[in-house]
Amino acid sequence: MPIPSRIQTDSQLSDQDATGLLAAAVRVVSGLTLLSRFAGLARDVITARIFGDSLLGSAFRAAYALPNLFRRLFGEGALSAAFIPQYALLHRDAPQRAKALANVIVALLTLTTSVLTALIMMGLFIRLQFFPITADAALSVKLIILMIPMMPAVCIAAILAGVLQTQNKFAIPAAAPILLNLFQIVAGILYYFAVIESKTTAAYAIGAAALLASWATVAWSLHALRGQVAWHKITLRELFNPSTTTGESVRRVLASFLPVVLGLGTLQLNTMLDTVIAMWPVWIGPTMFGRPTPLDASSNAIISYTQTLYQFPLGVFGIAVATAIFPLLSSSSDKPEAFATHLRRGLRLSLFIALPATLGLMLVRHDLVSSVFGGGSKTFKDEGLARAADVLMGFAPGVWAYSLNHVMTRAFYAKGNTTTPMRVAIGCVLINLTLNLTLIWSLKEAGLAWATAASATVQLLTLLILAPRHLGVNPLTRETVVTFAKIGLAALVMSGAVLALQRAAPLVQETLHLKPDRWLTGTLRLGACVVVGAGTYAAAAKLLKLPELRWLTQRAPRATRGADTTSGMSFD
Repeated sequence: MPIPSRIQTDSQLSDQDATGLLAAAVRVVSGLTLLSRFAGLARDVITARIFGDSLLGSAFRAAYALPNLFRRLFGEGALSAAFIPQYALLHRDAPQRAKALANVIVALLTLTTSVLTALIMMGLFIRLQFFPITADAALSVKLIILMIPMMPAVCIAAILAGVLQTQNKFAIPAAAPILLNLFQIVAGILYYFAVIESKTTAAYAIGAAALLASWATVAWSLHALRGQVAWHKITLRELFNPSTTTGESVRRVLASFLPVVLGLGTLQLNTMLDTVIAMWPVWIGPTMFGRPTPLDASSNAIISYTQTLYQFPLGVFGIAVATAIFPLLSSSSDKPEAFATHLRRGLRLSLFIALPATLGLMLVRHDLVSSVFGGGSKTFKDEGLARAADVLMGFAPGVWAYSLNHVMTRAFYAKGNTTTPMRVAIGCVLINLTLNLTLIWSLKEAGLAWATAASATVQLLTLLILAPRHLGVNPLTRETVVTFAKIGLAALVMSGAVLALQRAAPLVQETLHLKPDRWLTGTLRLGACVVVGAGTYAAAAKLLKLPELRWLTQRAPRATRGADTTSGMSFD
């Protein structure tokens, strides 16, 4: 929904109205992202039931990892974080210059990513044709070749999403992944109805469906922005001549892009490192540094599918808060008091949502893994389910840090500071790599998860320490720290209730004569823990008078309510 110009330019936007705008945006993004994540969960359940913790499962997830890396870097972070501050200020003060900037960036991005895609595909074709390669590695390479053309599409869609979000049209960018998931679900269902008979053929079909959906998303976004963004010929004058109206803004976006990639993409880069190490037995061989590798052909399937479980709350809520607050931070970057208020509230909302998710994932990890990847098909073996639960135990302690990192890095970018997060991120990537290569020998693939969580926590703590000096804002005021403590207390109360329910579950199972190892029993226990945990947490938050619960339900200012005529979605 477009914000009326009076609201966009009014520097005296009240604190209550700003909170209402943030809450409404969070509801739109998180609500649609919730649908997307459920669709993504259905996609992963289908593909996990087809491929399982097998070599094919590892190869498929590795092939999906590279374009998925670009989706997360661009679609959920880096390029948008470099572009939005420039576009938001121009959109507020000079709409025609904002339009010109968007056109140039879209055209330049299309050219760059298309060339990069062509070079990667050429290199992979040469690898297949002229160098010795095992059948297992060849399968992985062919799947990568199929899905790598997603890269330009997800990058273009990310820029278009940034334009839509700056205009407070959050519905389409948040709903676009639903389209991607539905295409893959349909392709997967074809296997279950025996339209596709081979599992390998199903992998190619699902990959092709993802490719088609990514370009369909671009078409949908362009339709929503008709008259606002269009491809056009790029001239050197537009890029390098400082006298042009768009040249300076374009150069600022490009100059900040690489630092933003490193700063905001730490989690994604660490995830890609996890994939490379987990695929070592397939891509490199059975030994690592002269020793038998502790990983096997199933490792990447196990860690990759398990990643989707902790990324569910992160994507639905953590990234939703950061996405919704970034335009507010950007537009108030020259207003210290308003900027500080937005940042602190973003951190409080993120922790309010992420901390119970962190503890909850740790408590229900066995039932969650069994419910999603277990069941009658048994494509995930019992050993694979146990290993996946260990991996989830490693990832879960970092969920709160992942969420707050998204808010903190965007705060630095809104202030035009891309160097500090970049330096912190480089250090954390090195920490993650060191821990990866250390912990896998004792913890196997679970060591990769613990390394990722540890590096994310170090990154967050470092950014919080550096914030007063580099942002001119202390995020951790006394009020914020007290609120964090109350959130922690509410989360502990929730954990106690869930633990009590889990302790009582065997007695209930015995009374009802339920087999403790049945998939349905574990799923019912998981559902009961979720309901009890959510209810207990909400009640504890209310008793502790945490305002975050009210913020999430606060309506947008009356002047900004209404239907988004482009997307057909209601903003409130």
